[in-house]
Amino acid sequence: MSKLIIPTPLRKFTNNEGSFNSSGSTVREVIHELVSTHDGLKKHLLDDNGNIRSFVRVYVGEDDIKSLNNDLTPVAQNDIVSIIPAIAGGIA
Repeated sequence: MSKLIIPTPLRKFTNNEGSFNSSGSTVREVIHELVSTHDGLKKHLLDDNGNIRSFVRVYVGEDDIKSLNNDLTPVAQNDIVSIIPAIAGGIA
């Protein structure tokens, strides 16, 4: 199983679980398995069409899936998948 790392701001939707084990073979399958288990995450990660929201960054290992095959990026059994939420703010 691959391991998905859940960022701290989203853990309130996973009963404070920091990771999620998935049998999905693509990023899409992993994310959909996560939101089917923790439904409160769905609106934060997926748009109305079920696609990963454009401002959510997902990495497989150290690679941004945008530089790979987006949500169809394959996920191997021992891969680490990370969700990186957008952070706004700073000095203008």
